[in-house]
Amino acid sequence: MISFQNPIYLLFLGFIPVFLFWYNRTGKFKEGTIQVSSSATFKKAFSNRGKNRHRILLGLNISVLILMILGLARPQLVDHMEESKMEVIDMVMVLDISSSMLADDFKPNRLEAAKKTATEFISERKGDRIGLLVFAGQTFIQCPLTIDMSVLKGLLSEVKVATRDYDGTAIGMAIANATNRLRQSHAKSKVMILLSDGSNNAGELDPITASDLAAEFGIKIYTIGIGTDKSTTRIPGRGLIRNEIDEETLKQIAKKTDGKYFRAKYTDALREIYQEIDSLERSEIEVKTFTRHKDLYIWFLLPAFIFGLLSKILNRSIFRSRT
Repeated sequence: MISFQNPIYLLFLGFIPVFLFWYNRTGKFKEGTIQVSSSATFKKAFSNRGKNRHRILLGLNISVLILMILGLARPQLVDHMEESKMEVIDMVMVLDISSSMLADDFKPNRLEAAKKTATEFISERKGDRIGLLVFAGQTFIQCPLTIDMSVLKGLLSEVKVATRDYDGTAIGMAIANATNRLRQSHAKSKVMILLSDGSNNAGELDPITASDLAAEFGIKIYTIGIGTDKSTTRIPGRGLIRNEIDEETLKQIAKKTDGKYFRAKYTDALREIYQEIDSLERSEIEVKTFTRHKDLYIWFLLPAFIFGLLSKILNRSIFRSRT
């Protein structure tokens, strides 16, 4: 973007058309001339050569005047720069993939509903590093901390319920493994989002001890219990199962780490929970705007000097003017 430091000088450009109009109508007749009764005695080429020389000199002088006016107006190249400062959050999403996540009280099932809302949540996070850990009877790192949200969403879409050999709900071990991923982070905020529909029934570490460990490393845990209030629910092809959400333990985990517990009883509630977590963990952005000015007047005054010098050289030598 180009601006002018002294735009008042641009008004003088308006006098140039006025001067040319006056010169063509009156001014050129006031110059030194020789009047003859008829131009027929002069060759046409001689007459045209004189006119062309006059036009060249006039064009150079007008160009010098225009360039000097533009130079005096002090044109500048204005460059606006923004400096953003963002407090990055490192976050691990911890997702239960035990067989009970196939229950159809969420459509098409709990796991697919959780994946869909988690994907929406990921799409809203800008600049954070997010990882994905899944767990059943054992825990698995599906995706390490990354800023590439497309890769993360792709790996999330591939998550399936654990096979029978790995079935179970090892919440304590899941928290411990996610803590191990976050403990060396230098981010100001370290967050874990743990979603489960059961109670801890596997693993070598209980959830409360694991949450104490997370708290020591400054990790905040948001816990989500997913499932309806009914005592039983159905897994297609397997019949009815009991709902065994251990809300008390999930609440204690959140409380010990200065997080928050949520209960998702239907899909829209799950979506609202992720939206609330998004607002609670929204990092602040500080933006500073800088304006840089680069003077361009030299690019106008230098050609003006060259054109002026060229005009004098042509006038004194090549065109052989002695005035």
